[in-house]
Amino acid sequence: MDPRTAPSRRRVAVIGSGPSGLYTAEALLAGDPEVLVDVIDRLPAPYGLVRYGVAPDHAKMKSVARKLESPFDSPRGRFLGNVHVGADGIPVDALREHYHAVVHATGSAVDRHLGIEGEELEGSVGSGAFVSWYCGHPDAADLRPGLDGAAAAVVVGAGNVALDVARILARPAEDLAVTDLHNAVLDRLHDSAITDVHVLVRRGPQHTRFTPVELRALAGLDDVEVVVRDDDTLAQDLDVPSDRRTRQLVDTLTQWTHERPGAGGRRRIHLRFLRSPARLLPDGHGRVAGVEIERNEVTPQGRIRSTGEREVLAAGLVVRAIGYTGEPVPGLPFDEASGTIPNEAGRVVRDGEPVPGTYVAGWIKRGPKGVIGTNKGDGAETAASVLADLPTLPEPPRGGGVEVLGRLADHGIEPVSWAEWQSLDAAEVELGNSRVGAERIKIAEREGMLDAARGRGGVGGAG
Repeated sequence: MDPRTAPSRRRVAVIGSGPSGLYTAEALLAGDPEVLVDVIDRLPAPYGLVRYGVAPDHAKMKSVARKLESPFDSPRGRFLGNVHVGADGIPVDALREHYHAVVHATGSAVDRHLGIEGEELEGSVGSGAFVSWYCGHPDAADLRPGLDGAAAAVVVGAGNVALDVARILARPAEDLAVTDLHNAVLDRLHDSAITDVHVLVRRGPQHTRFTPVELRALAGLDDVEVVVRDDDTLAQDLDVPSDRRTRQLVDTLTQWTHERPGAGGRRRIHLRFLRSPARLLPDGHGRVAGVEIERNEVTPQGRIRSTGEREVLAAGLVVRAIGYTGEPVPGLPFDEASGTIPNEAGRVVRDGEPVPGTYVAGWIKRGPKGVIGTNKGDGAETAASVLADLPTLPEPPRGGGVEVLGRLADHGIEPVSWAEWQSLDAAEVELGNSRVGAERIKIAEREGMLDAARGRGGVGGAG
C-alpha cells in the first residue's frame, strides 16, 4: 500500500531543499515512522547553497550533497522541484491546506548594501548574485559582470565569501576547467581582462573572519601573487585574541608581508586592510569606473574611524561580500533588523504566541551564520518542535499527498520528481565528459534543466 494514501498519516511540507531543509526532513522522517515529508523547491535541482553557493573549486565541500540525499531513500520522503511557492506559483495558504505543518527553510538570499553613492551603477553587484552566476544558478544565467573592461576589480568584505570571489576572479581559467563550471562562465573567465583583485577589509588583520584554510588556499594558486597591504599593522605588537584561528590568520599574514606567495605572478590579489569604499565612481555611461577608498584607523577603544585620507582606484567591477538578509514570507511575521522570522526553537511566533503548524529552519530562522554542518543541529531542533506538536495540530482541509499534485497542476505547475532530478544529475555528469578532468558540467538555464530532467531532446544548456 502506498504510504501516501493512508488518511491517518501526518504530512509535513519543507519549503527549501538546501542543507537546512534536508536536515530537517531527515530528522522528521527518523523521528516518527508515520510522518510523510514533501521537500519543495522552486528550482529543478536540490541542495541549495551546496550546489549554488560553494565555490566550484571546493569539490570536497560540495561532496556533502551525497550525504543530504537520505530523505529520498525513504518512501515517506518526496522531492517536489520546480515548485514556486508564492505570488507567481502556488500561494502559501493554498499549500497549507494539504499539510499538517509547513517548515520554511528558504535561507537568506538578499545581498546587504553598502549604502554609498554609486552602488546602483552597472558593474556593482552583491556577492550572492555573483556567486550564483559562477555557480550556474538559473536566476543568474543572464548576469554579465564587468570582466572585460578595467584591469582591476574590488571585493568588499572580510569573510570567506570575499576570498572565494577574489580567488575565482584571479585563478587561471585553465585551472577551473576541471570543475563543474557552466561553459559560458568558464569562457567569460577565460576572456577576463582583470589582473588585479583588491579585497577591502574595513578593520585590521586581527579582526578578519576568514578561516585559516581559506586564506592559505590563496597561496596555492598558479601564477597569482598575494600582496598584503596593512599599513605596517602586522609589524606592530598586535593585541591578538587568544583563539587559535585568529593567531593562525595573523601568523600567515605576517609571513606573507615578508614572502609574497606567487611573487611575479601575472595576476595579483591585494589584501587591503583598514580600507572602506566611500563611493563608486561612474564612467559617464552608467557603469562603474572606479572606487574612492577611505583609510581607517583603530581607536584606543577598539572602534574604527576614518582618517580622512582617500584615494581613487580604477575598477570596472565591485563585488560587495558583506553578508545577506532574508526575505519576508507573505502572511508571516518578519524582523527587518535581523532578516529573520521570529521563532522559538523553530516555531514561528507572532505577538508572543506560536503560529500553529508553521515553522522555520536554517538562515531564515537564525540569520546567515554558521557552516553547512550547523544546519544539522538546527534542523533537528525544528524537527523536534514539529514532531512534538503534530498530535495536536488540526487536520488540513485537503488531506492526501496525491491531491497536492492535482492542486499544483491547477496552478500550472509540473513538479520535478527525485527520479527526474537524478536524470538531470546524470546529464550533467555526461556533459563533464566534454572537458578533460571535469566530473560534471552544470546546466544553468531552467529550460535546459527541465529538458534534461524529463529526457526531452538530449542534453543541452551547458553553454
